[in-house]
Amino acid sequence: MCGAPALATALDDFFAWYYATYPINATFIGVHDHDHRLPDFSEAAAGDTVRAIETLRVRFCSLPREPLTEAEALDRRLAEGFLDVQRWEYGSTHFHLGNPCVYTGEAVFGVLALFLRPFAPLRDRVEAAVMRMFAIPGFLAQAASTVRRAPRAWTERAIRECDGALAFFERGAEILAREAGITHPRFRDAAASAAQAFRRLQGYLRDELLACATDGYACGAEALELLLRRGHWLDMSADDVVALGEEHLALWDARLREGAAALGFASWHEALAALADRHPPADRYYERYTEVWHAVRAEAERHGLVTWPDYPIRYVPQPRWAREAAPSLYFLCYRAPAPFDRMAVVDYLVTPIDPDMPPAEQLRRLRATNDGVITLNHVIHHGALGHHVQNWYAYHRAGSRIGRVAAVDCASRIAMFCGGTMAEGWACYATDLMEEIGFLDPLQQLAQAHSRLRMAARAVVDVRLHRGEWTLERAADTYRDRAGMSPEAARAEAVKNSMFPGAALMYLVGTHLIHALRRDLAQQPGFVLRDFHDRLLSYGSVPVALVADAMRTRAVG
Repeated sequence: MCGAPALATALDDFFAWYYATYPINATFIGVHDHDHRLPDFSEAAAGDTVRAIETLRVRFCSLPREPLTEAEALDRRLAEGFLDVQRWEYGSTHFHLGNPCVYTGEAVFGVLALFLRPFAPLRDRVEAAVMRMFAIPGFLAQAASTVRRAPRAWTERAIRECDGALAFFERGAEILAREAGITHPRFRDAAASAAQAFRRLQGYLRDELLACATDGYACGAEALELLLRRGHWLDMSADDVVALGEEHLALWDARLREGAAALGFASWHEALAALADRHPPADRYYERYTEVWHAVRAEAERHGLVTWPDYPIRYVPQPRWAREAAPSLYFLCYRAPAPFDRMAVVDYLVTPIDPDMPPAEQLRRLRATNDGVITLNHVIHHGALGHHVQNWYAYHRAGSRIGRVAAVDCASRIAMFCGGTMAEGWACYATDLMEEIGFLDPLQQLAQAHSRLRMAARAVVDVRLHRGEWTLERAADTYRDRAGMSPEAARAEAVKNSMFPGAALMYLVGTHLIHALRRDLAQQPGFVLRDFHDRLLSYGSVPVALVADAMRTRAVG
């Protein structure tokens, strides 16, 4: 019998409100009561949401004293912190009041989410998709009536997302209908209605919103501190984060220079460029992902890094119906599997390389998705020891209800901000582990060092941009000049950082906190690395800072 019935009931009501308020998130999480709905950001609905947030905050703050388990105590703190962050968001121009990408992302992924995995019979998913597509005109009309001014880069990104949505609703939906055998009599009409709505919104964005574009990208120092304290639960200040980032920028730049010189290259840029020539042949491209995956698992188990779960993953080509739309959207190769759908096999959607492609295009894609990218990014970081293993532990071992769902990938970000330092911290730490056991060759080690350099730059940019100390252009220049990114990639990264304050720093901070915790606990008698990792992951997707406090307390006790 539950020893904390008041908290359990409050959490039930919290999640019921969350899934009803964020129905697209609910679909990605595997809660399908709202699959037919889109969010409502109208003035009346937003007012209702703010009142619900205040009611829930008061309720959590006034819960009676009850005996709480470690996981229950975490959930109470995380729910309160999440509500504090949501209260800020609903009054901020970074969310529905001033960011058109909120609307474009939710609208298009409200439909895509229903077809990215077969969680229910096709006829049920198609029926829900038809209802969502017919709801898109009203939803996007909210964007035009609510967002009257927005930063230029966000508006430009929303225009590109409209391009992606049009590619899907005007052409991709037809491919999907043909290949999946969709016979719903209103499916095509619904897709056409959604396409018309996106064209109207795109016209508004181009003709009106761009004309009054702003440069207001910063969330402000006070909001950033709120995100650090109540989202990531950090003792570190924003200044501490900048100092850590600058320290790591200097460290990894030096290591890159030393490593490149040791390999006979004139610069680390030249060394990293050489990685592009190391790629599988076109006829072995898909198999290479699986080969590397099995090699990573075998070495991780041989070195006792973690108790590896039986969680099959399949590397498959991106579906044809999504290929034209995907480059303009937040279309991920790996999305955290829905914790409540329990799919037998998880599909990882890789860049397609087809036999009928021109040889020059095949070679371009092979060089872009070379062995280093496959190993470090698609296997270790995402599909194997990193996100995939961490997600299994969150879904199957976490006592925290929030920890099970917080890091699920949704329309444009993870489900709850508090899941970020564990999800990204562990995935980055996982690549450190594979380097530590000697799995990476010298060039891959350089690529890994470059990833760490970019991770440090993200932390510095995140703070300085959102405290208003740097412009968007200065942020992009930092990525280009100090992190070696192309001008296009540098600007895209800066724009993404500007939309989600406090998110870019979670990579460095999460990884740093895990390493620090390991160093501390490794001094305890009987320390076993695999047991440490198993215990760390068993908390689920909750802030590493809170997990570290709990594990240190246990070690002392």
